[in-house]
Amino acid sequence: MFRRPAVVVLATMTLAGCGALKEALTSHVDVAARAGSRELSSTQLAEMMAAAQMPARKELGVAVANLWVNYQLLAQAGARGDTAVDATSIDEAMWAQIAQSRLRRLQGEMQKGATAPDAAALEKAYNNGELLAARHILISADKNVLKPNQIDSARKVAENVRKQATPANFVSLVQKYSGDPGSKATGGEYVFPPGMMVPEFEATTKATKPGEISAPVQTQFGFHIILRETYAEAKAKFDSAYQGIAKQKAESLYIAGIDKNANVQVKDGVAKTVKAIAEDVDGYRNDKTVLATSRNFDLRASRVALWLAAFPPQMQIRRQLSQAPDSIMPEFLTGLMRNELLLKAADSAKILVEGPELDQIRNAFRGSYQNSLGALNVLPGQLTDSAKAGGDRAAIAAARVDAYLAKLLRNEAQFIDVSEPVSIALRRRYEARVTLAGIERAVTQVDGVKKKADSAATANLPKSDVPMPGAAGAAGAPA
Repeated sequence: MFRRPAVVVLATMTLAGCGALKEALTSHVDVAARAGSRELSSTQLAEMMAAAQMPARKELGVAVANLWVNYQLLAQAGARGDTAVDATSIDEAMWAQIAQSRLRRLQGEMQKGATAPDAAALEKAYNNGELLAARHILISADKNVLKPNQIDSARKVAENVRKQATPANFVSLVQKYSGDPGSKATGGEYVFPPGMMVPEFEATTKATKPGEISAPVQTQFGFHIILRETYAEAKAKFDSAYQGIAKQKAESLYIAGIDKNANVQVKDGVAKTVKAIAEDVDGYRNDKTVLATSRNFDLRASRVALWLAAFPPQMQIRRQLSQAPDSIMPEFLTGLMRNELLLKAADSAKILVEGPELDQIRNAFRGSYQNSLGALNVLPGQLTDSAKAGGDRAAIAAARVDAYLAKLLRNEAQFIDVSEPVSIALRRRYEARVTLAGIERAVTQVDGVKKKADSAATANLPKSDVPMPGAAGAAGAPA
């Protein structure tokens, strides 16, 4: 489970002799994963992937092996009655959720540095266009799709709507004519900073005096009729948005100060290591290699592995990293280091998660853990009757999850999720490992297993007197 120094490994090999070395290497590539006392062989993994008609790809083998480990560890926990995880272990497993909560609180502290402008300053900022507010009616006419005559028809509609438009009836005309789904429900209103909108829209908004309506202006989306609201009309949304930007500026200044004082230095040649971590998170959970440094914190491979595991699966961060150019790795590590330094700042500010909020986080873990056990039918109570009948709890639980996984891979069962915090807790309580060499060997066997299964299926088909296309003719028939 843990990497040993090369010198120790070499010494062990020398003492063991050639026969033992060959056996050790063969065992290494023959095992794709371990979960406690159980092993998933490379051949078994290849058969699983073949049965599921999976392409012979390494990342798919890793995914199946990790799923097998999670399910087998849950089976072992259920068989042992290990269903109550202590609070300290839960907090370690839910570290990302706790960290996120602490960073949200720190964000509030950062934003306290924002000075709330008075009413006169807000109105001045509005009139100066520091933040723009406008309502618009869009007559849709995509220049890249429509023909010239269709564009002209849309222009005439826009000109007709403009003739009708007044500040008093503008919202009703938005509801009747506008083709912009993003603003129609709010009366066509947008509050936006310079540079956010397409240039033609922004320029026309700035050129239109508060309280006036523009002539139709064409953009790539069609023709816009823009009402530049007065400050009094836009006040509620404008003031809120302007103060929000002030808070963002205060937050940016705080983070810039953190970056400047930290003196973050990313080690040379880290891209290879980051990609290796993305490929094999479990293999680096205890790796102390330093990838980046700051004045008061070193970012190690083990910590990067934790961060990568914590990203939501739908973000596919690990896959993106494995395919990304090496040049972006320093920037990625700098971002992780910034998160760590902000957590250090939260420590200094004595920002903790406790009370009802911490209870809620812990209860979320307990619920996820129990739900996974129950869904796999390996809660202690679900194993009791079978064990009474003479079966061994551990063997029964393992067989149940094996049967379930086989059905899942054949699309005959609904997916049972094992959350990352539950996976972390299980792998800290029980020995577990996914072996890349074993997975690579399994991947090389997948196509062969498929061919063998197809040949067996063909051999078992009933014989037919009707010749297949291209086969020799039946007796009495033309060849």
